[in-house]
Amino acid sequence: MTDSLDRVAIIGAGPAGLATARALKALKIPFDVFEKHSNVGGIWDRSNPGSPMYRTAHFISSRTMSGHQGFPMPDHYPDYPSNEQILTYIQSFAKTFDLEADIRFNTVVNNVRKQEQYWQLESTHNGLTTTENYRWVVCANGTNWHPNRPTLKGEENFHGKIIHAVDYHDTAMLRDKRVLVVGAGNSGVDIASDAGFNAKQGYLSLRRGYHFVPKHIMGEPADVFGAKSDWMPMWLKQKSFGFLLRMLNGDLTRLGLKNPDHKVMTSHPIMNTQVLHYLQHGDLIAKPDIDHLEGNTVYFDDDSSADIDLIILATGYHWRIPYLNNLYFPWKNERPQTFLKIFNKDYPSLFINGFVETNGGAYKLFDDMAFLIANVIQAQKDNPLQAKTIQRYIEGPEPDLSGNIRFIDSARHTGYTNSRSYQKAMETMRKDFGWTEGYEKLAAKVGI
Repeated sequence: MTDSLDRVAIIGAGPAGLATARALKALKIPFDVFEKHSNVGGIWDRSNPGSPMYRTAHFISSRTMSGHQGFPMPDHYPDYPSNEQILTYIQSFAKTFDLEADIRFNTVVNNVRKQEQYWQLESTHNGLTTTENYRWVVCANGTNWHPNRPTLKGEENFHGKIIHAVDYHDTAMLRDKRVLVVGAGNSGVDIASDAGFNAKQGYLSLRRGYHFVPKHIMGEPADVFGAKSDWMPMWLKQKSFGFLLRMLNGDLTRLGLKNPDHKVMTSHPIMNTQVLHYLQHGDLIAKPDIDHLEGNTVYFDDDSSADIDLIILATGYHWRIPYLNNLYFPWKNERPQTFLKIFNKDYPSLFINGFVETNGGAYKLFDDMAFLIANVIQAQKDNPLQAKTIQRYIEGPEPDLSGNIRFIDSARHTGYTNSRSYQKAMETMRKDFGWTEGYEKLAAKVGI
């Protein structure tokens, strides 16, 4: 057993883990990053076993709004970069800040458990299992690794093929097939659009109605356009943006879709109107929820049916921290309950980065989370009095992260976070404890 009591263990070398590594390096706090794959990038590396990435996937937030603090995406990138470009960007981030030397690639973390004043971490590399002790642990393994695969009524009698979206990688899977996509997350509508263009016939099954946001509004990326209305009160923003979507998209029921049963901005945004194009041309046909399967036929709850060769379940993912007993965090609807999506009130040396679902670009949020984690660790290491004050702070009331939005009542939206409100809450904590140094200075400290 090896003791690393003055070090931090970061689990995962995706964007959240790398952001944490940069912040710790800037404050000269030693760390090790554990990564099960042979390279950085997390889900954005299609060669990473279990990655849900498909060849046609693009970022749903714009290049302008999405890059890491102090490290913008290249100017030559398009408004919505491809998955290959995002992976290249992440790899460039790791190289620029010289983070790779502290990453243990091809190393799987099997178990982490508390042992008195440290965390005992068991990992396996090349068949050799090692146990080490760390004072701090940051969970940054990501949320899209464990598919939510519902069982469909009658699927044992279905003659076609059923897969989860995690196993969809290329449009070649769709050719000459009648394809039904189930679910309207951003992956679901992307895959449905692929089916509309490539399949013999595409279908999209949705339980409810949704708001479909175009990726460009008046020639600008939608999030850039939306940021210009941050001065508006939320009720006015919802009313004006809802009106704009109705003007742009018209009555979606004409395409066989249901009317949304919720206000705009009260659910995770669907950044896709390409799917409407294929619905308008009949290459994609909207269907309601599935009732049951029989033979080659899928029966829907409106008494309609369709003969289908391939069903793709874009039904989301279970959030998991597989190496950690669930007792270390309280969980609600598969979401760990933490202060500011970061801090564990019962275990102050255990942190999370990247387990947040929001309506804006994520990477800058990961940087803010990393900045807070690094400063709290530094306080616990060097300033016990301040560490006690921080502990009282995170044991206090949780700030409102909703942005005065009443999100729809679903498991996915448990603890859903308004990006701007979350940024403000983290900014308040930084100011309260005097952690106001900008990212440009932090970047200089790690040699950019």
